[in-house]
Amino acid sequence: MAANTETATVAAGCFWSVELIYQREPGVLKTEVGYTGGHLENPTYKDTCTGTTGHAEAVQIEFDPTQCSYARILDIFYGKHDPTTLNRQGGDVGSQYRSAIFYHSEEQKREAEERTKAEQEKLGKTVVTEIVPFTKWWPAEEYHQKYLEKGGQCSRKGDKTAIRCYG
Repeated sequence: MAANTETATVAAGCFWSVELIYQREPGVLKTEVGYTGGHLENPTYKDTCTGTTGHAEAVQIEFDPTQCSYARILDIFYGKHDPTTLNRQGGDVGSQYRSAIFYHSEEQKREAEERTKAEQEKLGKTVVTEIVPFTKWWPAEEYHQKYLEKGGQCSRKGDKTAIRCYG
């Protein structure tokens, strides 16, 4: 990681579309999908899909905070999914699809807590997003990396084309 970059890690359902929305964001330098928040060492996609590993499908984002603030990372996160559904996003059900922010610093924790409180007030519903310390990252299998881009969807910075998630 370069000296003037930061890392954010979020989970908001299926990691394919979450990764693509961050790929498109100016100031985001790198994205990687993977697993975090669980107890199994070196989990696979198959392991994680059992819902017994404790891991979430997540996206790790390397960004330049002079071009894309952590507040912007959180805005994208809350705009991308429904943070009021426990262990579910659309048709994806299970703890691996939970809403979570894995903070890398006390400053990220503070910002995440403030933004989550504001989101709950805005929605008028309970936000179930977990805000927990980042611990260990397990990259997903290569075929999951940039999956929707490989499938032909545009990852160009600033692109606003609707994201289609498919398997």
